[in-house]
Amino acid sequence: MRAETIAAAIGLFAVTNIDDLVILALLFGRAAGDRRAERAILAGQLAGFGAIVVLALVATAGATLLPDDAIPYLGLLPLALGVRAAWALRGGEDEEGAPPALGVGAVAALTLANGGDNVGVYVPVFARADAGAVATTIAAFLVLVVAWCWAGRRLARHPPVARLLARWGHVLLPVVLVALGVAILVEGDAGA
Repeated sequence: MRAETIAAAIGLFAVTNIDDLVILALLFGRAAGDRRAERAILAGQLAGFGAIVVLALVATAGATLLPDDAIPYLGLLPLALGVRAAWALRGGEDEEGAPPALGVGAVAALTLANGGDNVGVYVPVFARADAGAVATTIAAFLVLVVAWCWAGRRLARHPPVARLLARWGHVLLPVVLVALGVAILVEGDAGA
């Protein structure tokens, strides 16, 4: 049963987080080998995903932190980060010659906002599983977050992708973040 639980967790994680690979590649491309920035991306991704899991567990237990009609407004987080990144482009580079990096908190907020829909997927899975299966699934998820960060970093360093990100990543990141924020708002019928 444990192998089945791990296989199911891998499939569930991959399906619900495929869009994160694009965002991670953009973030790691922006970090461009800066170990400190790369660690901040990993820590932010782990913190944000941890918050997603906690929300799913709380929702599974029957408590609600946010009313259902408030969840689409999580799209405001990536939208705001995208506008902020676009605004930073207008100001150019900082004194060290690189665009300002996203910190742990911003990456965590972005991960949480992008994963708001994951909560809705994880709740029924957690609700049907026993405590051991939930613990195994969460452990697998945390390992997979690290693997996803590694894959996003590798993708960003793949020569054609690296060239694309070096040339256009500073423009692509705000565009992807704004599009993500708008998509979350629209798909969740925010304001409807």
